[in-house]
Amino acid sequence: MSTAVVISGPGAHRLVPHEPTPPGPGEALVRVHAVGICGSDLDVLRGARPAGHVRYPLTPGHEWSGTVESVGDLVPKALVGRKAVGEGFRNCQACERCRAGENTLCGAGYEETGFTRPGAMAATLTLPARLLHVLPDDTDLTAAALLEPAARVAAAALKAAVLPGERVAVVGDGTAGMLAVQFMAAASPARLMVVGSCPGRREPALSFGATHCGAYDRNPSPDFDVVVETTGRASSVNFSMTLLRRGGRLVLAGTPASGAAGIDPEVLTARQLEIRSVFGAATAAWTHAVRAHGSGLLSLLPLITHELPLNAFPQAVALLDGGGPEVGKVLLKPNP
Repeated sequence: MSTAVVISGPGAHRLVPHEPTPPGPGEALVRVHAVGICGSDLDVLRGARPAGHVRYPLTPGHEWSGTVESVGDLVPKALVGRKAVGEGFRNCQACERCRAGENTLCGAGYEETGFTRPGAMAATLTLPARLLHVLPDDTDLTAAALLEPAARVAAAALKAAVLPGERVAVVGDGTAGMLAVQFMAAASPARLMVVGSCPGRREPALSFGATHCGAYDRNPSPDFDVVVETTGRASSVNFSMTLLRRGGRLVLAGTPASGAAGIDPEVLTARQLEIRSVFGAATAAWTHAVRAHGSGLLSLLPLITHELPLNAFPQAVALLDGGGPEVGKVLLKPNP
C-alpha cells in the first residue's frame, strides 16, 4: 500500500494510505517521481499561510515531476507514458484575466495544487491534463522536480525584461536566487551581482553566470538597472531598493510573510522606481522555464542537496528548519 502525507491542521501531519484517484474527463493521473519541499510547505504546516490560500486537511506538494499513467475521456491517449510537470494554479480559463494570459490572477478565486487541492506528496497525483507540460523523453525527472520554482523565477525574469548590457543584481542566494542568476545570465547583462549570506554559494553563483558576489553588510553603489529579490524578507526588499539607480526596476520574486513592513513610498516616488511582483507562474512562464531547461540553459541537479523517501517528511522539515548552508533543495521520493 502506498502512502501520502496529510497535514490535518497547523502543526499536525501524518502518513496515510494512498489510493489513486481515477482521472475523470479532461484529467490525467501522474505517477510522482519526485516532489520538492519549500518554505511555503512549512508555512502550511505551521499555519502561517493566509486563510484563503490553504484548505485543511491537505496533501501538500506543488513542486513535482512524474510520468503520466492514465488519462480520462477527452484527453489524448498519447500522453500516457510521457514525462511531465504541471502548473499548480487551477484557473477558470474564462474570466478577463485568464483570457489575457494572467491565469495566476484568475477572477474565479485562488485554487492551487498542494495548497487548496491535493498535492504531490503521494504516490500519484490527479489533475487537469491541460495543466501538464510534457517533457522530452531523455529528461532527468529528479532535476525536473525543480521546474516549478524555475517557472516562478521565469515569471520574474519575464517581468524584469533585462536587456543586453544592463546591470543586474539578484538578492538572495538560495534555490530561487541561483535560478534567477541563470535566467538573468541568459540575457547577457554587463554586470550580474549576487547578494547573499552564505560564502559557500559564491562558487556555484559564479559558475551559473554571476560576475560578482556581495554581502548584505556591504553597500554597493546604487547603479543597478534591475534588481530581482528572491527571499521575500522585508529587510531584503528594502535593501534591494538601495541597489537601484534612479528609475530602476525591482522585481519581487520572494513570498513575504503576512504583515511584512511596507516599502517607503517617499523613496519609491522620489527615485521614480518601478516595482513588479510575482505570485506563482502563469502558463507563459512555465513554457519559458521548460524550454530553457530543455535547451540546456538551466542547471538544476546541482541545486538538489537531499533526496529522501516520502516517509522521511519530518526529517525533510527538520532540514529546512535548520537552514544550514549545506541545505539546498530537498526532494522526497514517493515511489522509491
